Amino acid sequence: MSAASLRWRLGWLVIATLAVVLVPLGIISFRATVVEVNELSDGRLAQSARTVDLLVREAGIDALRERADRAAFAPPRLTIPAAGHEVETEVGFRVTDASGAVRLESANFADVPRVAVPSEGFGELVLDAMHWRTYTLRDPALGITILAGERYDSRNDITRALWLDHALPLLLGMPLVAMLVGWAVRRGLRPLDRLADTLRRRAPGSREPVDLAQLPPELQPMIAALNDQLARLEDALERERRFSADVAHELRTPITTSLINVETAIGSHDRADTELALSQTQQALTMLARRVEQLLALARIEAGAAAAHARVDLREIAMEVIDELAQPIADWNVELSLSLPPQPLVVEGFAAGLAALLRNLVENALRHVPRGGAVELRLERQADTAVIEVIDNGPGIAPERRDEVFARFHREPGGRGDGYGLGLSIVQRVAQMHRARIELDDAPGGRGLCMRVRIPLARMNRDATQSSA
Repeated sequence: MSAASLRWRLGWLVIATLAVVLVPLGIISFRATVVEVNELSDGRLAQSARTVDLLVREAGIDALRERADRAAFAPPRLTIPAAGHEVETEVGFRVTDASGAVRLESANFADVPRVAVPSEGFGELVLDAMHWRTYTLRDPALGITILAGERYDSRNDITRALWLDHALPLLLGMPLVAMLVGWAVRRGLRPLDRLADTLRRRAPGSREPVDLAQLPPELQPMIAALNDQLARLEDALERERRFSADVAHELRTPITTSLINVETAIGSHDRADTELALSQTQQALTMLARRVEQLLALARIEAGAAAAHARVDLREIAMEVIDELAQPIADWNVELSLSLPPQPLVVEGFAAGLAALLRNLVENALRHVPRGGAVELRLERQADTAVIEVIDNGPGIAPERRDEVFARFHREPGGRGDGYGLGLSIVQRVAQMHRARIELDDAPGGRGLCMRVRIPLARMNRDATQSSA
């Protein structure tokens, strides 16, 4: 079952709210009006009785009876010009003396049975299935009792008219209100339509946030959260793209080494050469497996899966990286020197990320030195910082181009091999993870490049350094 649309829900909620409010108010108003009409009708009864009593006092009951006999005391008929028809007065009366004899009565009371007169004041009479509202006035001075009455069916006519007056506008107005509410809801939700249109026209991969200036304040928290979610999504997609490129970059060397060794083993007729090639293949595949594990660790790090940094000795990582790159170093005929401090150089970080940083720094230097060239990997402690330096005697990089080398897929001309220009991008990202700073300088001899990475030491290692100083 599909969920109801927001417009439908808002429209019916508004209509239901109006009905919940207006219907009780209409009922309360109707009841108050009926009470008011009954009070007015009762007042008319009492006023009619007092008017008859006043006439009897002024003219005398005999004179009134004589006039009534001549006119058959028919109730007067009134003409309402606006309505265009005649209506009959509905209040009748009867005058009795002390013995109960009827001395005077109106024509519309002639058929009413003569029963015991109700007590003085307002009362009720049910005569021949007719329900009467009465008012009794006694005049001790004249010795008469005046009974004024009105049938309830006339009051019921007024009640029905009141029902129509109250219910008909509501019944006729609710459809109109529903139409106006629907129009108002559609107009009120127009910002959502504009937002949906903006999101539909949004280019894939766009990092431009949705503009909040033209949106109602109620939507701005939602759009701010949406912008944040879109930014996170784009970051996640960018990490996926970077990871795919990093995989191709990181796995290329061990796969190529393995293929070369396999081809050597296949083409060799010497058992010793074949065994050597297979042994090197096994080493390359072992290196490949370790590299895959490191890449997966990097992916988890970037995705925030790692719980906390671990204490890592940069000396051990440097030795592992040199062992891993022994074959390319030998193939490229490059002299590699390693300078390590005598004490552990411990930082807080991710071993897989730092290994990728060192490996890519060294590989980048190896690619840009000529055959027979030299590369130096130097680790040292300076105050509370671990410093990694990779120095080569290659062509170097002009100062104005040094910021460009960290761009993804950027390759300096003259490099050896078929790299993809991702190595220094990986270095920069790992450095950002470890709050490290990267510096590019000329090599000390004036030719080549010195790439320097400064990483804060772990707290305990830093304290030990300060105490020894």
